[in-house]
Amino acid sequence: MIAERTKSQELLERRKKIVANGVGVFNTATVSHAKGAIITDLEGRELIDFAGGIGVANAGHCPEPVVEAIKAQAEKYLHTSFNVVTYEPYIELCEQIAEILPHGDHTKVMLVSTGAEAVENAVKIARQATGKQGILCFTDAYHGRTMMAMTLTSKITYKVGCGPFSPEVYRIPFPNFYHLGNGRTEEEFVEEHLSLLHDSAKNIVDPDNLAAIILEPIQGEGGFNPVPKAYLQGLRDYCDEHNIMLIIDEVQSGFCRTGHWAAWQHYGVQPDLSTYAKSLGSGLPIAAVVGRAEVMDAAAPGSIGGTYIGSPVCCAAALATIKYMKEINLNAKALHVAEVINKRMGDFMKECPAIGDIRGVGAMQGIEFVEQGDPNMPDSDLCTRIVKGCAKKGLILLSAGTYKNVIRILSPLVITDEQLNAGLDILIEEIKIQINN
Repeated sequence: MIAERTKSQELLERRKKIVANGVGVFNTATVSHAKGAIITDLEGRELIDFAGGIGVANAGHCPEPVVEAIKAQAEKYLHTSFNVVTYEPYIELCEQIAEILPHGDHTKVMLVSTGAEAVENAVKIARQATGKQGILCFTDAYHGRTMMAMTLTSKITYKVGCGPFSPEVYRIPFPNFYHLGNGRTEEEFVEEHLSLLHDSAKNIVDPDNLAAIILEPIQGEGGFNPVPKAYLQGLRDYCDEHNIMLIIDEVQSGFCRTGHWAAWQHYGVQPDLSTYAKSLGSGLPIAAVVGRAEVMDAAAPGSIGGTYIGSPVCCAAALATIKYMKEINLNAKALHVAEVINKRMGDFMKECPAIGDIRGVGAMQGIEFVEQGDPNMPDSDLCTRIVKGCAKKGLILLSAGTYKNVIRILSPLVITDEQLNAGLDILIEEIKIQINN
């Protein structure tokens, strides 16, 4: 007897027939509706969401104030292009972002649609502000898949057959303490990597030709690797010394994920420019470049922007999202979620040698799987089996890292303790099962 295909299977088959193969399938879940931290699939099965639409749903799926703001704005006007007809939601959102993410005494903001677009524009602004061309980036970085952003992205999987890439981009090792520490203290490690940074002036790129250095304070796709605080402070000093713009990419780490509006606020280091997207709009496509006014204003009129720079509907969603995040104190919720994850997974790690490291900042947590406790022996196969096994049991997970051996937890921050612990129960049990297979 042939089993009847489910609605989810039918939809996935339709996807395979019509959608280009290059569009990745990270998880085979489907959705009929979603609320908070729960996704309901086409069969009516409730799934606990630890992926958050790749870090987009910090405020949860379909927060009611955001949905209402979208409806209200959609009844007024959908699009005029901010270049052609000015509208208040764009200006108000810029004001709100500048208030919570100040860059010096006077901050300015521009809005676009995606994180990659924000990165592209930040690079253009930095080049015009300095009159220089070079951009320095890091191994394991991810900044998007448009041409400049893809050039800055490290992982080859995202770049195969897509060259030639943008010129004047240079790369140095990211200070990944877990992988590269080799028994040194963090202080010794940071000192060595700052020496590599200074040496790059002699053997990689002249700092007098560097417009910007760009990095993620906590690498996302690269494996949830947090930059050591002293390194970021040294990087700030290097940029100041050589008139280089420091661009901090907060597309995945921003808007309460780490317990602050931006991860750089943990470090005591202020960027010249920073980029945001994802949870800013609760799922609607909106992104921002934020920077010191004199830097932002260095861009010539017409050199940055586009037709869809800050859709009024997306601006309304973002404004409602920020207000909602403040009302429910989402930054505090992030720290609580982090505490629960760290306690439970930290305790489990003591009895699970397959877990090499648990790291992150706030509720941006990664669990790395290795063989024989060796940071340089990634266990990608185990990680893949865990993700697939959890999916069958109703937990949506994503992997990350150059070798796809890191499970990243990006659950909506409004997740209840019951839902969070239920998800962690599934994860821990599945790890045990897969290790013993």
